[in-house]
Amino acid sequence: MININDKCIKDKILSVAPDAAFDEAAIFTVTVPAEQYHRLAHCLRYDADMRFDYLLCMTGMDWGDALGVVNLLESTTHDQSLFLKTAVTDRENPEIPSVADIWETAILNEREVFDYFGIRFTGHPDMRRIFLRNDWVGYPLRKDYNADEALNPVRLANEELIDTTTVYEAVAGGKTEAHTRTVFEEGEYVVNIGPQHPATHGVLHFRVSLEGETVKKVDVNCGYIHRGIEKMCESLTYPQALGYTDRLDYLGAHQNRHALCMCIEEALGLEIPDRVKVIRTIMDELQRLSSHLLFWSCLCMDLGALTAFFYGFRDREKVLNMMEETTGGRLIQSYNVIGGVMNDIHPDLIKRIKEFIKYLPPMLKEYRDVFTGNVIAQQRMKDIGVLAKEMAVAFGVTGPSGRASGWACDVRKRKPYAAYDKVQFKEAVRTEGDSFARYLVRIEEIEQSLYILEQLADNIPAGDYAVKTKPVIKLPEGRFFKSVEASRGEFGVYIESRGDKNPYRIKFRSPCLPLVDVVDTLARGGKIADLIAIGGTLDYVVPDIDR
Repeated sequence: MININDKCIKDKILSVAPDAAFDEAAIFTVTVPAEQYHRLAHCLRYDADMRFDYLLCMTGMDWGDALGVVNLLESTTHDQSLFLKTAVTDRENPEIPSVADIWETAILNEREVFDYFGIRFTGHPDMRRIFLRNDWVGYPLRKDYNADEALNPVRLANEELIDTTTVYEAVAGGKTEAHTRTVFEEGEYVVNIGPQHPATHGVLHFRVSLEGETVKKVDVNCGYIHRGIEKMCESLTYPQALGYTDRLDYLGAHQNRHALCMCIEEALGLEIPDRVKVIRTIMDELQRLSSHLLFWSCLCMDLGALTAFFYGFRDREKVLNMMEETTGGRLIQSYNVIGGVMNDIHPDLIKRIKEFIKYLPPMLKEYRDVFTGNVIAQQRMKDIGVLAKEMAVAFGVTGPSGRASGWACDVRKRKPYAAYDKVQFKEAVRTEGDSFARYLVRIEEIEQSLYILEQLADNIPAGDYAVKTKPVIKLPEGRFFKSVEASRGEFGVYIESRGDKNPYRIKFRSPCLPLVDVVDTLARGGKIADLIAIGGTLDYVVPDIDR
């Protein structure tokens, strides 16, 4: 394991970025000028002593006097993390070198930063907006954004989708040249899948170029339910911001809120009671069961097995009933709070969990008989949408989809939180990387969630279900990040605080954005029907993408 505080590592960084500055905070931070940013990023990614191959989170920032990005990088080889930060002072024409040639996941992340902050990334292959309309005026996450409705009135007319994009290339003398690139060539046969289509699992729009039934290219268009949650959080107190996490991936509401609470609690130095840790773990695993059962139901429906769809919903209903008794909610859960949980568990929860642990395994056998072993289902998924481990890391594809490609990326194992260090469970990892492997990983995770619940059901410690917090919560100045293993991958929360009761910036690291990002890579060369199987086994949830 490397130590990025070592002088030799710092010297290596300084050799490629002589103006780099170091901040040895909780997460080591390297700040570099924009002109040295790409060179250092390349070194961090490919130098054998560092190997920061996983771009976990890219956060656009407006610091008032400068615009820039903060990247959270991780090394899957050396198990290290650092922040890489850069900025420019030109607010009229801010330009930063793209790192999309270094980490594939930067392609959509840089488009997001461009959309909200107006930062152009030189060398990026596709500098289009991704969430907002192409005719949107201004950049909403800038601090000086003018939200006057007259600038961006409600438009009832359909937006004209453009088939050209701009590539900005840095040339000699510090200047930039803009080149136009065509997304789809004239004469290409392009079909629209979504935004209103059951197989897109939400209002997501794919423009798919076809040659016969063979997919040539997939162009993803997001933002149909963009709500500006990160922007709204800047004007809310920390307790008020909690409610918005339930509305991101609504099938992982407990897990999302858990991440935000832990991020705030760690920044405050709050000691959380063991009872709270166990309760949160139980609720997270119930949420995972609910999510994976819905995944199974919807995938079966996507591939034509309608009877199986009803089986999955039948069993998911039992999990929702358990959660509802304790939290009062079925889809939207407002249970985790800063310092604990809203109220203690329902008296019948443990009894119901034990009953469910006995009930579900025979149903899983039925799932296998009805669908898993079905020759049609296997032909639709085996060797379809193969994702290699290296590409999973490069795109930031985590969760069951990453583990199906051989990447042991489970946050519960890598960075145990709550009570996950007190339980035993197997990390479901396969190596095939195809749609069938992604399916099987989730089925195994259902079994492992039952095993975790079995261990915790009779071992909930006595004690308080929450600790007292101050009426007004202010985080100390600094950068804070915390992530959990949500149902679809690593869900992270980045907070930049200036010591106020409101966050200066909150960024939610969506596990679903990389899942959509990789669709084009997986679908090219396959059949149009394969696109449905690929999307179903990636299991993205659109509100988590659109934030």
